[in-house]
Amino acid sequence: MDRDVVETVSLRWLRRLVIAVFLVITVFPFYYMLLLSVRPIERLLLDPGALVVGFGELTVATYAEVLKATDDGGQGFLTFIRNSGLVAVAATVLTLLVAIPGAYAVARLRFFGRRQVDFLFLAVYLFPSIVIAIPLFVVFTRAGLRGSLFGLVLVYISQTLPVSVYMLKNYFETIPVSLEESAAIDGAGRLGIIRRVSLPLAMPSIMAVALYDFMIAWNEFLFALLFLVDKPNRWTVSLGLSLLADGVEVPKTVLMAGSVVLTVPIVILFFASERLLTEGLTSGAEKG
Repeated sequence: MDRDVVETVSLRWLRRLVIAVFLVITVFPFYYMLLLSVRPIERLLLDPGALVVGFGELTVATYAEVLKATDDGGQGFLTFIRNSGLVAVAATVLTLLVAIPGAYAVARLRFFGRRQVDFLFLAVYLFPSIVIAIPLFVVFTRAGLRGSLFGLVLVYISQTLPVSVYMLKNYFETIPVSLEESAAIDGAGRLGIIRRVSLPLAMPSIMAVALYDFMIAWNEFLFALLFLVDKPNRWTVSLGLSLLADGVEVPKTVLMAGSVVLTVPIVILFFASERLLTEGLTSGAEKG
């Protein structure tokens, strides 16, 4: 009995140790980035390896420079954040508006070539982004959409829509058909079944797909560079941060402040979505 207790306690502490190690590995880079962003550049040059500094040494001047408009001597990240937010939200909403009915149709309806649809969706990801970047660049240039945020939204939709349909289709297939048949017996039409039965049950998957789509649009760099490089007032935050990193005259503390500005919205969205995922899961449960 004592041996069993020792093994249980040992495994419990081993698990805690492993979790602590992975937590340190994950959190430390962000902590160091945050620390660099609030230290004056002269103090950083004197002691770049310091992991703990006094409150009197901290400053928010780097964030003021990052967020200030370029006309005022700043880096204009407020404009970049606005552009990225508009593009990411628009791409996510439009992708879901198309992906949800599309995924439901593939999961529930019977039509010719249905089994080949999965392969066609995933075939998009067999090609590197750079392969389709040049044709898209040419097409959008001739259509007059290069340099516009709307054109960038269309590009992101083409990237996120196939995998969104594939993910949602797999989840819709896990919903028992008997629930939809019961709703149909009660007089609900196809749209009513989708709205009252399928969507509440699929809400966890929808939230996960929405988070995936938003992160892709928020962090994407290649297409933003191709389509917006000559339009500084329409740059996204990832493009602005990359070009900020190329400037030798920009202090690294300012660069780290820009990195924090890029990262924090995703972190906040993730924790908010985690709560919404749980609520979506329980909202689809049957009430007794």
